[in-house]
Amino acid sequence: MAQVAAAVEVGHARYTYRLRVSSTTRTALAADWDRCRWVWNECVAKSRAVHLHNKATGQKTTCGPAQLHRMLTEARARTPWLREGSSVAQQQVIRDFGRSRAKAHKDIKARLPMARRAGMPTYKKKHEALPTLSYTRRGFRLREGRLHLAGGLVVAVVWSRELPAEPSSVRVYQDSLGHWYASFVVPAQVQPLPQTGRALGVDWGVKETATTTSDAHDLPHAEHGRKARAQLTRHDRMMARRKPKTGQPASKGYREAKTLRGKACKKVARQREDTGRKWAKKVVRDHDAIAVEDFRPKFLTRTTMARKAADAAIGATKAALIEMGRKHGRDIRLVNPAYTTMDCAHCDARAKHRLPLGERAYTCTACGTASPRDKNSAHVMLVRAGLNPAGADGGRPPGALLQEAA
Repeated sequence: MAQVAAAVEVGHARYTYRLRVSSTTRTALAADWDRCRWVWNECVAKSRAVHLHNKATGQKTTCGPAQLHRMLTEARARTPWLREGSSVAQQQVIRDFGRSRAKAHKDIKARLPMARRAGMPTYKKKHEALPTLSYTRRGFRLREGRLHLAGGLVVAVVWSRELPAEPSSVRVYQDSLGHWYASFVVPAQVQPLPQTGRALGVDWGVKETATTTSDAHDLPHAEHGRKARAQLTRHDRMMARRKPKTGQPASKGYREAKTLRGKACKKVARQREDTGRKWAKKVVRDHDAIAVEDFRPKFLTRTTMARKAADAAIGATKAALIEMGRKHGRDIRLVNPAYTTMDCAHCDARAKHRLPLGERAYTCTACGTASPRDKNSAHVMLVRAGLNPAGADGGRPPGALLQEAA
């Protein structure tokens, strides 16, 4: 298995804009979502029925998108309520279902651990699933700054910036606060930046979100979630006091408390996204090549560091760095994180014992080089990616920065 993979591929990019939806259009969108949700649930039921039939008879009957599309055509022919909705959005639901089911089967075939598998598609409940409608090129138009959707729906778009190219598809969705957005897919545009001749290694962590080979580009833990914890706790208690009994509708006070909590969570999420994007832009602007640890923090959800790791938003920051590198034509290289805390960046020797996570200093038993553990790991990223470590710290010889004390 290769330890280094290229992360920058010029493909497509998403541009998301806020929508101003009237009450009439909101009702029509909700009705279209009810139809799409019904189609999704029918696909889930058909998939489960085919699985049980194959299990009982030993046959290998398939349930692919082709069969589901034929079922949709028959259902629209005999159901006026379903026929009133957009066929484009309903067909996209089947395609999304097919991709979700294929991913689940792929993980099962690869024998991934249960914690890392994508589960089989499940039913979408009316009061839990938020509306999401997808339209291909033949299902929408942009005219005079307005978004025209299939079925005669017209939505006003808040254009915060211009689209760089003609969109190929759009996804209209509603967030937890009731706000509507349109996400357009357009061909990615590369905006090259001036060459700097420098390289950087990035190691992800929990005490610091990102530790790099350059002290000026380290990303400390912003702790946005910790700062908002008191406010979130207050809203949680408000919801707990007003929680309705099973089977009873929620009160006005419960809905208001839920909205307040949603706004606080949305603010924290936007703060994390803003911090990650600003840091990524600074890193990409100052370096031509970046070696990034291909760290996947999902496993931390089962540890005692789950809350702090979630507040660090490592996954979102990593995605922002990769996207920023693609946008500006930088060389982003993903490095396998195996043994990066045990290898010495100076002599490439591997420690014979497991280093505890609480230990902040790394001392090589082969060459005696001492350095902060995370700084050493960041330099290991450069070595494994095949980049010149001297270019990452302003021309110092390899290993010079590692001599600094923890």
